[in-house]
Amino acid sequence: MSTRTDDHAAGGPGGPGGPGAPGLQKGLSQRHLTMIAIGGVIGAGLFVGSGEVIRTTGPGAFLTYALTGVLVILVMRMLGEMATANPGTGSFSDYARSALGDWAGFSTAWLYWYFWVIVVGFEAVAGARIIQEYVGVPLWLVSLVLMVLMTVTNLVSVRSFGEFEYWFAGIKVAAIVLFLVLGGLFVLGVWPGASMDLSGLTTGAQGSTGFFPNGVGAVFSSIVVVVFSMVGAEIATIAAAESKDPVKAVARATRSVVVRVAIFFVGSVFLLVCIVPWDSEELRVSPYAAALGEMGIPYAPLVMNLVVLTAVLSCLNSGLYTASRMLFVLADRHEAPQALVRLGPSGVPRAAILTSTVVGFLCVVAAAIDPEGVFLFLLNSSGAVILFVYLLIAVSQLVLRRRTDPERLGVRMWLYPVLTIVAIVAILAILLAMAFDADTRTQLFLSLGSWAVFLLLFAATAGRRRAARERQRSAAS
Repeated sequence: MSTRTDDHAAGGPGGPGGPGAPGLQKGLSQRHLTMIAIGGVIGAGLFVGSGEVIRTTGPGAFLTYALTGVLVILVMRMLGEMATANPGTGSFSDYARSALGDWAGFSTAWLYWYFWVIVVGFEAVAGARIIQEYVGVPLWLVSLVLMVLMTVTNLVSVRSFGEFEYWFAGIKVAAIVLFLVLGGLFVLGVWPGASMDLSGLTTGAQGSTGFFPNGVGAVFSSIVVVVFSMVGAEIATIAAAESKDPVKAVARATRSVVVRVAIFFVGSVFLLVCIVPWDSEELRVSPYAAALGEMGIPYAPLVMNLVVLTAVLSCLNSGLYTASRMLFVLADRHEAPQALVRLGPSGVPRAAILTSTVVGFLCVVAAAIDPEGVFLFLLNSSGAVILFVYLLIAVSQLVLRRRTDPERLGVRMWLYPVLTIVAIVAILAILLAMAFDADTRTQLFLSLGSWAVFLLLFAATAGRRRAARERQRSAAS
């Protein structure tokens, strides 16, 4: 690369710029990556959104989480296979490019970047609202403070990002594990004053009965909501490129995702429906606080608010990291402004981080000025984007597996190509379900519009990209 700053250039072993070029700092240790992988799937969507899923689905809600978990596990397994065979900073955007062409790599990276910068803005607002319950400060100001804090964390070094995420994820994991232990004791009747009681699996607070009070179909229709609460597991495959042993890190992350989904999501939601009646109004506010309250644990709302705030900050931190790395890869591929490929003194893509922060803060401004207009439009326009990315990942793996030497497969997709095709069909089914659901139809069509915009951008910049690559080849020769 000819673009340089502070004696750094984009690139590195397995990353943009080619083997041997100095580049992104290899500052993430195995413990960082392990905790990023473990905590990546635990977000505010689980701590808060699970209540609405339970009320919509009934006691069988944990089956919805199980089915969705299987899909996420399959996608992670595919990513693991491709990442261990071809470790690189671009991760799945590069795999899509290799399998399907430049248009796929371009749109995958831009869609994923767009998804995360919107999430960054949303999480900053969510975190500010939690803090506002205790401090009388304007929403935009608290959001700004949170954004600045996480931006500084990312700018200092990739190790500082890893340290923050390690402790944030540790708190989330500890909270879920503690809930599983205490909730398990309560349901089994080992808890003081409690007796073994599984009646919540068939009986509601209003006298309703049945494991599927709203029909079996509700288990499947709720998958559309649940899939978004599990987004984040794939971040480990991106972060692995900035570790000393990316192949080993990715292999560990993908192999452990099965246990994480089964325990954290399915296990905790199963306990929730056993402890709190599925049709309880308390589930709408904070399902885990409601469960802790049923168990007689004092200060449950305050404790859960602190845990949710931690989850929000974790998502904000990792969102900025992920968005900046995708923008960095796009710039290195001449598919974003070249200024974004420059690295700071500590080997982090400083310009890409700041750009992602600015876009995230513009979302915060939109939330403050027009929450039901511009901000809602932005949220809806990114609502189904992650499903498009997962679809491109699955199709890429289907294609690349046939081209890859079996000796390079440190992780193998199970029952290839059967389960890959199953995953593709499942994603298409979810998208189809969104089209027929009045509550999600707008998200689907606006998200398709976002994809169309990026594809048009790809076509409009084709000539500029070709010219840039020709100049690069001429300079190299």
